[in-house]
Order: sequence, then structure tokens, then C-alpha cells
Amino acid sequence: GALAMATALRQLLVRYRGLVVGSPALATQLEGGFRTASYLIAGHFADSHELSELVYSVSNLLVLLNDGILRKELPHSLLMPLPQHQLLTWLTVLEHLEVFTEMCSARLWGEGFRWLIITAIQLTKASLRVLLLLRYKTGIHAPTMAPLDRDGHLCREDPQGEPHGEADNRWCSSDTFTGHRSRRVVRTLNRTSSQHFHQWGTPQERVQSSPGGAQPPPTDLSKQEVVAEALYIARPLVHLVTLWIWGWRSWKPWLVSGILDVTSLSLLKDTKVMTREERSELQRRTFALLYYLLRSPFYDRYSETIILFLLRLLADHIPGAGLVAHPLMDYLPVWQKVYFYNWG
Repeated sequence: GALAMATALRQLLVRYRGLVVGSPALATQLEGGFRTASYLIAGHFADSHELSELVYSVSNLLVLLNDGILRKELPHSLLMPLPQHQLLTWLTVLEHLEVFTEMCSARLWGEGFRWLIITAIQLTKASLRVLLLLRYKTGIHAPTMAPLDRDGHLCREDPQGEPHGEADNRWCSSDTFTGHRSRRVVRTLNRTSSQHFHQWGTPQERVQSSPGGAQPPPTDLSKQEVVAEALYIARPLVHLVTLWIWGWRSWKPWLVSGILDVTSLSLLKDTKVMTREERSELQRRTFALLYYLLRSPFYDRYSETIILFLLRLLADHIPGAGLVAHPLMDYLPVWQKVYFYNWG
């Protein structure tokens, strides 16, 4: 009955954990397989957009699950406090599932329920981020938990070049190969880097740049920087309120949202004392301002015509470009209809 099913499920989880710990490279290949499948599914049959988004969400959740399993193998000094880790985990799960949840709620229960779900998700995300900012002093952090640097953390070496622990010996024994004549150290193909943390240096160089793989503590934010981060957190909620007041086709929600994003970035201008991760997050937010070119009403008035013209030009004059351009042209209307694609 239920007890037997629970026991079987527990045994399955134990086996899967052993598989991930024993072969992180295989776990990475599994994650990549789901991600590739999501791209292949899109646009090929009815309801393919929802199924493609589900498979893509599963790939992201697999990364989160596998990273959680592998993090338990790290020294305690490399782990964040448990409550903070739990909040970041829930925030990451919401980020990975929000698009699929929105698409399914719209299809099953209509537009009214869709906007109710969008509002609930944005409120929950804002609450979690405020807790992380004010209670746990996480500083400037990315919307999701950073994927584990599986090369940098699971393959740690001491200054004499010896790996730490039996698990590290298993994971790192064939990480590099030294040429017999040139004595040049090169990476083997047995274990590739995570796509999020690919570095071109040898493992020895990585250890020198980040001893022990430890993450630096977040920067203590000044009052001005706390206000800037609060503006960034509040922007999605303010945008929803302005949409409710002025409507989807009005320029006012677009302008108010843009002003909040630019103001937040301008108040976070002292990057010299920030960690590398925080500077990277600021760069990501700056680059994300380009999304305003794809957001209505700017997209409806200006961008759509230019983008479609360029895609048709590529498809007509560059051999093979149509394989990418035509599906992209077909997907743009779907992209515009999904709130979390544009404003997440």
C-alpha cells in the first residue's frame, strides 16, 4: 500500500543521490538533455508551448536538485545558513515555475485567474526577497540561487596540489592531463565545466584565484543601497498596480517601471567594494534594460516591425538562417502574451 510506495520512493531517491554524487558529469548531461528536448518540442504540435516550458522547468529544477545533493558533500564552511538557503531555494523554484504556471492557469481557468496567479507569485517573491535583504543581509543577489560551481567546489586542491577528501579524489582524478613533452596541463573531456561557470584556466589557476572555493560574504549595504535594492524588489508590484490603473496599452506602466529600474541602478554605482558575484548581478540588471525594447507598448509601436523585418531579411538571404528565424517569428506572439517572459 502507501507504506510500500513510500519505501520504494525512498530507495529510489537514495539510488539517485548515489548516482549524482558518484558521477556529477552524468547529472550535468541529464540536465542538458532535458533542456535540449524543450527546444526541440516547441512549435511542433498543439500545446507544445506549455509542454516545452514544462520540460525546460524540469531541467532547471533538476539543476537545483542535483546542486542540493552535491552541496551536502561540501565542507560546512562553504554552506550558507539553513534558513537563508531555504528562502533562496523557494525563490528559485518560483522563478523556474512561474512561466509554466502562468501559461497553464490561462489555458485552464482564463485570464482573470491568470492575473490572480501572477499577482500571488510576485507578492511571494517580493516577500522572500525582503526577508533576504533585511533579515539575512544578503546584499545584492541574483533572482535565483546561483548554480553550484561543480568544478571549483567539488574539485578542490590544497596548495601542494592534493585534493581534499576521498570524494574529491574520485571527482578530480582525471580532470587534467599533463603532456609528456610539453608538460602543458590541459583539461580532459571526462568532466566538462558547468555552463554557468565555465573558465578557461587550469584547476590550479582557479584555486589560486579562489582559495578553497569559498564564496566571499555579501557586501554590507548603505542606506542608499538598501533603498536601491528595495526599489528593485518593489518594481514588479508597482508595475502590476500601474497596469491595473492605466491598462496594458498605456505608456505609464512602461515608463514608471523603467524609471524604477534606472533609479535603482544609479543608486548602486559604487561597485569597487562589491564582490565579483554582485558586480555580475549589476551587469545582468543593466543588460536586462534591453527588455524594454520588447515590452509593450514600445514593442507594438516600434520594435515589432524592425525585428520581423530583420528576421525575414536573414531568412531570405542567409542559407540556413531560416531554420532559426522562422520559428522565432512564430514564437514572438507567444512571447508577448506571457507576462513572466517580458516582466518576470
